[in-house]
Amino acid sequence: MLAEQIQEILESNLELEYVRVQGEGNHFNVIAVGLVFEGLNRVKQQQAVYAPLTEYIASNEIHALTIKAFTPKAWQDAQKFGQV
Repeated sequence: MLAEQIQEILESNLELEYVRVQGEGNHFNVIAVGLVFEGLNRVKQQQAVYAPLTEYIASNEIHALTIKAFTPKAWQDAQKFGQV
């Protein structure tokens, strides 16, 4: 699976302002930013990102997925303080 494919899946299934997927083979890193994460704890945020990718994780097309999910405000703060 390609990083671009994962990015397309996330963009078409979640209302995100920004998404970046990096990686190769079956190990990927995701940064996702959107209001969809507002009011959700970290576990629920990650579950929201995992949901549209479940079949690819089950088939081992995605083996490892590191997720950083942000609300737009948290994303601005993280960038301001060099945390991403």
